[in-house]
Amino acid sequence: MALTFLRTTELRAGKWTELENLDENSAQWRIPAQRMKMRLEHLVPLSRQAVAVLCELRALSGNSSNIFSSSGKGGCMSSNTMLYALYRMGYHGRATTHGFRAVASTILNGSNLFNRDWIERQLAHVERNEVRRAYNAAEWMPDRRRMMQWSADHITAMAMESNKIVPLQRAS
Repeated sequence: MALTFLRTTELRAGKWTELENLDENSAQWRIPAQRMKMRLEHLVPLSRQAVAVLCELRALSGNSSNIFSSSGKGGCMSSNTMLYALYRMGYHGRATTHGFRAVASTILNGSNLFNRDWIERQLAHVERNEVRRAYNAAEWMPDRRRMMQWSADHITAMAMESNKIVPLQRAS
């Protein structure tokens, strides 16, 4: 969640077939329009850390078509599973899975390093200005890729400082 900025449903219902180029520097997650809130295809550039996590999950998922497989309804992990995991980590009443999106936006906007259009596009937010929305189809993939790697590196640095998480890095 923290490495992709996806909504809970978009993340938990992810399919292995949506992932592209995991062995390259152009790794991305292509989420089809029918799975998106605004019914528009969404491209998510994946950081090295996100690729490493996905590779570990792949080894655990067996033959499932779902990234977060479950024997329950829909064949994927429930949203409550994610929320209860946060609770078990001690974040009950202090954090939600959707809250990772707000944290990401706040950190990226506060860094003054990234264009707010890139941030909003990464969050799959739709332009409110109808004229601009009609004419602007920019994805800003190279810029968003750099932004997502910066964010993942920032998370890794914070985790290493707290000595709570060992960083995941894809072998070069």
